Amino acid sequence: MSHPAENLVSTPISAELLRGALDLERTDRGLLPHRLPAWARAQWLDGQLAMAESQPSGVRLAFRTRATAVELDTVPTKRVYPGAPPRPDGVYDLLLDGRLTAQGTVAGGDTLIVDMAAGTAETRRGAPGTLRFAGLPSDLKDVEIWLPHNETTELVALRTDAPVEPVPDRGRKVWLHHGSSISHGSDAASPTTTWPALAAALGGVDLVNLGFGGSALLDPFTARSMRETSADLISVKLGINLVNHDLMRLRAFAPAVHGFLDTIREGHPTTPLLVVSSIHCAIHEDTPGPAFLDPDELAAGRMGFRATGDPADRTRLTLTTIRAELARIVAHRAAADPNLHYLDGLELYGEADAAELPLPDRIHPDAATHRLIAERFAALAFTGTGPFADKTRGAATIHG
Repeated sequence: MSHPAENLVSTPISAELLRGALDLERTDRGLLPHRLPAWARAQWLDGQLAMAESQPSGVRLAFRTRATAVELDTVPTKRVYPGAPPRPDGVYDLLLDGRLTAQGTVAGGDTLIVDMAAGTAETRRGAPGTLRFAGLPSDLKDVEIWLPHNETTELVALRTDAPVEPVPDRGRKVWLHHGSSISHGSDAASPTTTWPALAAALGGVDLVNLGFGGSALLDPFTARSMRETSADLISVKLGINLVNHDLMRLRAFAPAVHGFLDTIREGHPTTPLLVVSSIHCAIHEDTPGPAFLDPDELAAGRMGFRATGDPADRTRLTLTTIRAELARIVAHRAAADPNLHYLDGLELYGEADAAELPLPDRIHPDAATHRLIAERFAALAFTGTGPFADKTRGAATIHG
């Protein structure tokens, strides 16, 4: 609740105060940021994609103010998986002039009960909660509140003890990135410590993160959304979801990749475009999907996945097959498209890294591995002869 003595003033939350969202939906309680536009969401009414794209990974409130106290009312959606360990509350990161200064959580809100074994989901409606930051310096400053990357968040009200104005254009380039739950930030510690957010900080760019848990599937509506989104730098990370969903066979894969890249190029014909393959994932390197939760892990109170496909079926996709195909496709296209580049995901996290920093559930990296991937991506993409080098301004260091 607000502190009356502070005389907090409400500021309407609008698109000019938000970054990283492609759409804002007006609800009966406030605004719901989306990372896919409404027309794209209407083309596939899938519960997994709906949950993933509404989780605001990379979405942040950004404003300029002298306020010493900031309050934000939100309605978070807490996820519950029967039989799995409870999930922690989503984390909000407060950045002042680009530096992580404080963190918070919001209790309450809605509850989404997802029974992965039964394939059902039920939402129970709850009440808004309040995020509060106080004792901030009174000088004029850029304030960013990064919303929880893994928790759908309706924005209800913003209150401060000094006027708020949009952050002026700082001339930073926009990096548009698409990927799977790893890019979405699964198992990262907080929204500014997902590997894309960390890499964006190192590269001095503004991030638009279209990493969708379970949903990097070469969907045409995702490519069209990227085509219509303003960006100076673009990357697409492909592999793990195509394997663990067992979505398509080898015959369909290459044409689908070509079509996805063709669509992006319709809107961004000369923008630096980086195709990135999957990081190392032992269960799927040479074994196709689908992947399922391991019942033995669940019985022990842990989350863990196992691959169930037939390694002898060469028509089915594995990570090894996909990396080879992506390298071949990019090499073929780059002859006529000098701004198209390929990055082998094993350079970000390989077999040797897995021995030191194993994936806790056999698919998703932990917080330390997110940082490792970010640092390597930034070094390979944003510096030296990297495809994004000399295309950015104001590179920063990773704080925290």
